[in-house]
Amino acid sequence: MKIAVEGCMHGDLENVYKTLQYMEQINNYKIDLLLCCGDFQAVRNEVDMESLNVPRKYREMKSFWKYYSGQEVAPIPTIFIGGNHEASNYLWELYYGGWAAPNIYFLGFAGVVKFGNIRIGGLSGIYNERHYHLGHFERPPYNESTIRSVYHVREFDVHKLMQVEEPIDIFLSHDWPRGITEYGNWKELVRYKRHFEEEIRDGTLGSEAAAQLLEKLKPSYWFSAHLHCKFAAAVHHGVGGPVTKFLALDKCLPGRRFLQVFELESEPGPYEIQYDEEWLAITQKFNSVFPLTYKSANFRDVQLDTQDSRQWVRSRLQESGARPFEFARTVPCYNPLQSVHIDSFSGNPRNPQTESFLRLLELPNLLDNAQSDATLSHGGPDIDSEEIPIDDVDDTEELAEVDVAN
Repeated sequence: MKIAVEGCMHGDLENVYKTLQYMEQINNYKIDLLLCCGDFQAVRNEVDMESLNVPRKYREMKSFWKYYSGQEVAPIPTIFIGGNHEASNYLWELYYGGWAAPNIYFLGFAGVVKFGNIRIGGLSGIYNERHYHLGHFERPPYNESTIRSVYHVREFDVHKLMQVEEPIDIFLSHDWPRGITEYGNWKELVRYKRHFEEEIRDGTLGSEAAAQLLEKLKPSYWFSAHLHCKFAAAVHHGVGGPVTKFLALDKCLPGRRFLQVFELESEPGPYEIQYDEEWLAITQKFNSVFPLTYKSANFRDVQLDTQDSRQWVRSRLQESGARPFEFARTVPCYNPLQSVHIDSFSGNPRNPQTESFLRLLELPNLLDNAQSDATLSHGGPDIDSEEIPIDDVDDTEELAEVDVAN
C-alpha cells in the first residue's frame, strides 16, 4: 500500500491533489491513501468562516467547498484530523468522525479506523494544559475565547485512546508529542527554527497528551504538523522493543516540505475505510460519561468489559456493515456568484451520519445539549493566542520539495 502524508492543508486541497497526481504520473505508481495532519479547513460556506480561528484579513474560502458541493471529487481516499485552524462548527457535527465530503473522511476529535488491514488512529486539536481536564463546553456560535478553546485537546478523548490495546499502524496528531526532539537531530532543527531551542531545552515543546499516547500505543508510524517544518525521529520503545518512526511535515507552499510518500506492507487491495471494532466498543462504553460542560469526565463510572463489548459491536457491524454511513450535506454550499451576509446564527444542524452512527451503537445524541447561561457566559483570556498567517499557493507547477521513502 502506498500512502501519502501531508502536513497542514490550510484548505489547499486542489493544489495537494494536483501535486499527488503529478507524482503518480512521473513515478508511474498509484497512491492508495492520503493522510492530513490537521489545519484541514473544511469550510463549506461563509457561516463556517466565522468559526475559523484565523485573523479576519487571512480568511479565504479556498477549495474545500468544491468537494463538499460535489463540483470536485477527491481523486484519492483522504483521512484527516483537526488542528487549530478549523471550521470547528462543522467538525463538531462529526465529533465521532465521518465523511466531511465524498471520499474525504474526518477521523473525529479522537478515533481509530481501518483502511484495508491497516489501523489508523488520530487525535485532533492541540494541547493546552489550561483546558485539558475540562469537558467539551463550547458550542457555536463561538466567542473570542471559545473559538480557540474548542480545538484544545481534552482528557476525555485521550483517555479513550489510552484504552486501545490492539496494535496501531499509523497515528496522526497535529502538534508534536512532547520530548520527540530527543529522538531526532534537534540541533539541526534549531538552526532554522531558532525560537524552538528554549522550549526544547526546557522540555516544553509539544503535547504532553500526545507523549502519553506515543508511550502507550507505540504505533509503527506517527505523523504530525503544526510547527511548519519537517522533522524526523525514531523512538525505540525499550531494549528490543518496537520502534515508532516519527515525521512532522510543513504546510502546503511552494518549495516547502509538506508531502511524504511511503510504502506500507498490507494485504492486497482494493481498500476502503471501515469502522474499527475495538474503537467502537470503547466509544460505546465511554459515551455515558461524555463531559459537555466545564466538569471533567468521571471515568470511575465506566466498566469496560472488553470481550462482551466487542462481541456486541461485532454483531451490530454484521447487521449494518463496517463501512461508515453515507455522506450527507447539512448546509448550503458556498456560491462564488452570490454574496451572503452573516446577520444571525441559525443553529448547528444534526448530521445524519452522526445520527446513524449513534443509532448503530444505541447511544443518544448529546452534541447539541443546551448549556446554562452561566456556562455560556464564562470567558476570559486564552493562553493560546497564536495567529499564524495563512499563505497562498500561487501555482501548482511550483511543487513542494517531496521526499519519497521506500
